[in-house]
Amino acid sequence: MARKGKRYRSDSELVEQNTPLPLAGAVDKVKSFKPGKFDQSVEICIHLGIDAKQADQLVRGSVSLPHGIGKAKRVVAFCPPEKVDDAKSAGAMEAGGEDLVKKIEGGWMDFDVAVATPDMMRVISKLGRVLGPRGLMPSPKAGTVDKDIAKTVADYAAGKVEFRNDAGGNVHAVVGKQSFAADKLVDNAQHFINTIEKLKPSAVKGQYVKKISLSATMTPGVQVQA
Repeated sequence: MARKGKRYRSDSELVEQNTPLPLAGAVDKVKSFKPGKFDQSVEICIHLGIDAKQADQLVRGSVSLPHGIGKAKRVVAFCPPEKVDDAKSAGAMEAGGEDLVKKIEGGWMDFDVAVATPDMMRVISKLGRVLGPRGLMPSPKAGTVDKDIAKTVADYAAGKVEFRNDAGGNVHAVVGKQSFAADKLVDNAQHFINTIEKLKPSAVKGQYVKKISLSATMTPGVQVQA
């Protein structure tokens, strides 16, 4: 088992195990941890009472947080020729159709998010094996397929958060930076929690949100009152 660093062990002494805190208290605790050599991202993890093996209980989507996440994303846009300029003006680092598909087939993957107009899905279907395993394939459910490609590009370039549950029923998302003001982190985290609650699948019975924790990139997790 990997040995935790001195800073992590020191921060762990500040956390009362199995004692959930109100969201504002959890944010204050994460901000009280010793800062690293870089501005750490703050991540929320929500453990859901879903059966991740059942298609009708999956939870996925995207959300723009009130105060952003403190990081711009590199976006590529699959769109027809007449929308290429609009996509690039909105912040896309690359935009196009078959030409962009060929570039990616050639091994170029220097981007964080791929978005597309609905009519381009047939063109990019051949990239499923390349983009799918990396979670980069545009999808209507994730909000990365939309007719208004300029707005979609702008949202994701500004840090729109895409999420989906993992095999254990957990949903993870970045909600800001450790340097953010506490009230902004609270707003972002609460907005994300509200979004997840609204997406409760009708097939889920019993407790939906089971556990919530907040942590920075290199810190221990802090339990939040669900």
